[in-house]
Amino acid sequence: MRKTGFFLMLALLAFMTTNCNNEGKCRISGTISDRYDGKRIFLVPLTDNRREVVDSVVIENGRFEFVSDTLMMAKILVDYHYRDGVQPLLVVVEPGQVQVTIDSVSHAVGTPQNDSLDKWKGLKETDDIAYRTAMAEVYKLKGSGEQVISQKLKDRADSVHLVFKNYTRQMAVNLKEGLLHDFLQDMYPKTYKRMMPDSTVVVFDADTHEPVSQ
Repeated sequence: MRKTGFFLMLALLAFMTTNCNNEGKCRISGTISDRYDGKRIFLVPLTDNRREVVDSVVIENGRFEFVSDTLMMAKILVDYHYRDGVQPLLVVVEPGQVQVTIDSVSHAVGTPQNDSLDKWKGLKETDDIAYRTAMAEVYKLKGSGEQVISQKLKDRADSVHLVFKNYTRQMAVNLKEGLLHDFLQDMYPKTYKRMMPDSTVVVFDADTHEPVSQ
């Protein structure tokens, strides 16, 4: 009975120590093909890639781990000599445990913002493929003189792309605040400014590219 109590106490102490060590920190645990063993993988702040702020570790047995107490959006990148076949990954460095998979399609889940980011990432990749495919056909038709059909296809592609842009904008609104909110809010602004030949600045709708009435 005394032994059981002793081991329970040790387990509780280990749990409390782990929690204390992880408090306020982001622990990113990642997996990747073991063919990258011995190679370096990098955690690069999205807005600052100076060497002194970039973290890196060596991949061992197809695994790697980063621990950070800095709140930031960051990219996870394999050494640039070995990036063929693996997708760079955007990740939210926030307190908690983040599970990362680096592969031809990479994922990061485990914390609220990373779960939301992973969902958005999947939708964006689908939108990107559909839009690129449609626009390739648009240019092909345009080159062959099919102007009317080409324009109709472009309008349809733009309409579908607008659905995704509005989804992104609404997702930023729903998040209300935080790193992911700021990132998504800047992704597809509703308007932009342009200086005209007479030096006046005109505000345009980012979707229609028409001037916004003041």
